[in-house]
Amino acid sequence: MLDTIDPYEIIDIFKSLIYEWYQYNKRKFPWRKTNNPYFILISEMMLQRTKAEQVALVYEKFINNYPTILCLEKAKLEDLEIILRPLGLKSRSKTFINAAKFITGIYGNIIPDTRNKILYVPGVGEYVSGMVMNCAFDKREYVVDTNIARIFNRILDLGLMGDIRRKKEIVKYSSVYFDTENSREHAYAILDFASAICKSIKPLCNICIVNRYRLCEFSIKK
Repeated sequence: MLDTIDPYEIIDIFKSLIYEWYQYNKRKFPWRKTNNPYFILISEMMLQRTKAEQVALVYEKFINNYPTILCLEKAKLEDLEIILRPLGLKSRSKTFINAAKFITGIYGNIIPDTRNKILYVPGVGEYVSGMVMNCAFDKREYVVDTNIARIFNRILDLGLMGDIRRKKEIVKYSSVYFDTENSREHAYAILDFASAICKSIKPLCNICIVNRYRLCEFSIKK
């Protein structure tokens, strides 16, 4: 049974199971079709505190209007606010421009390919930096948001309470999960699984592939 297996083995089992699930249930979004670091950075900044389905309605219009970091740096705040209005969080428009100016001024128009450097960019935190590293640069960097933290807390029976995103146990197990080839697709797999199955409210435990594995292992060992 999963409860009796080493936590690192559980992560490996979980990673394999949801990756298989993901092959048949993956969501399709335009930013998942590109390796362009700028496009990926923009999408991840938009996705903060915003549902992917909402971002999908805005992302392509944004990219068409500001196809490069230089174009974004020269954007007028009022024009950007109109495009981003459906996402809410009005302050986000100014953050985008500040990020573009920082990258052009400090990093010579190039999106940094290390976590330490990209964390200096306005609007970029641990989650966005991790996603950009994995999805744009094929780095094996941990990623944690409330969804990922919730999944590890559940499958490992950690019993953590409150805001657990920065708990050392969560970061440690996320690092194990993302230390894999094609960490980009594994990132999308766990996010899609959290959205569709391991929800914060009313999780679908009855059709959860991980839960099914747990029950199967238990019946075999009985």
